[in-house]
Amino acid sequence: MERSNERPATSPGEPPKPPPGADRPPTIRGVAARAGVSKSLVSLVLQGSPRVSDAKRQAVLAAIDELGYRPNAAARSLVARRTDTVGVLLDDMRNPWFADVLDGLNSLLHAHGLRMVMADGRLDRRTGREFARTFQELRVDGLVAVGTLPDTAGLAEVAERLPTVIAGDHGPRLPRADTVANDDEHGARLATEHLIGLGHRRIAHLAGRGPVGALRRRGFEAAMGAHGLAAHAVVEGGDGTEEGGYRAAVRLLGPARGVRRPTAILAFNDLAAVGALSAAGELGLDVPADLSLVGYDNTSLARIRHLWLDSVDNASHEVGRRAARCLLDRMAHPDAPADHQRVTPSLEVRGSTAPPRKDAGEEAGGAS
Repeated sequence: MERSNERPATSPGEPPKPPPGADRPPTIRGVAARAGVSKSLVSLVLQGSPRVSDAKRQAVLAAIDELGYRPNAAARSLVARRTDTVGVLLDDMRNPWFADVLDGLNSLLHAHGLRMVMADGRLDRRTGREFARTFQELRVDGLVAVGTLPDTAGLAEVAERLPTVIAGDHGPRLPRADTVANDDEHGARLATEHLIGLGHRRIAHLAGRGPVGALRRRGFEAAMGAHGLAAHAVVEGGDGTEEGGYRAAVRLLGPARGVRRPTAILAFNDLAAVGALSAAGELGLDVPADLSLVGYDNTSLARIRHLWLDSVDNASHEVGRRAARCLLDRMAHPDAPADHQRVTPSLEVRGSTAPPRKDAGEEAGGAS
């Protein structure tokens, strides 16, 4: 008897090898065969079409469950001409304010089956990348720009092609781009009025940049002027970072200021306020006994017990949620007129403000 030179497929005790193709993921064709329907009917079920009978829909869903089929998102987007993704462009991910806005944004987008694809505008500027081209290559269904963005030309380019919403900033005004922002001027007035109400007269403002910075400065100066304190209103420029707040506060509170230093500071945001708090500590000033301090944005930083900052709550979560609503509406009606919404802020008083010391030289009335 001749012996075969072919080796056995398996050795004794080894499990049999699976048939060819058994390790491949299930396909829409396999779902159709298992359910006894056509591929096109399976596609209709996946799209949620009402043109499928309940019996066949259940058969397809049962086959999907049995086979563990997962639709190919890329292939589905080619058919539907949608990717179910929304581009979110942030000005600087290091600022905790963005976390609250994103939470509100995602709460509504997720409920409508949309996923967020995020990019950091600061990093893109550093690497020379163009966010307009990046998001168009990703074929996102819409864009939400969060915060102050210097590349307004790129934003205008995207808005010409995609449903676009600007959240947390007041500009630029584009023909078909909605804006949802905090009433920044009113928020700054609230904080300044609070400090004046405590008895402070020499009040400084650590200013920020862009349209938001201009509005908050305007609110501060308007409140000071309304109380006859314009001559005591000091504005120190900054960049909205902790380091910028620290340096600005050192200039305001250092020995060069003498006894006429400010007794209260309204910072552009919570990050700058934390920097000012560090500067005050290094200069031997106690907050709030020697210096009252108010931040803006009411972020998680302000709520840290060790800091416990008074801060203007600009309803960041609500800004994000409204921005998502605007984007959904614009995706449904891309040619509708632009909508510009303002969210009313409030002041959260914690433990960083108090009446000025009796020996601080404050006047009981208006300006001296």
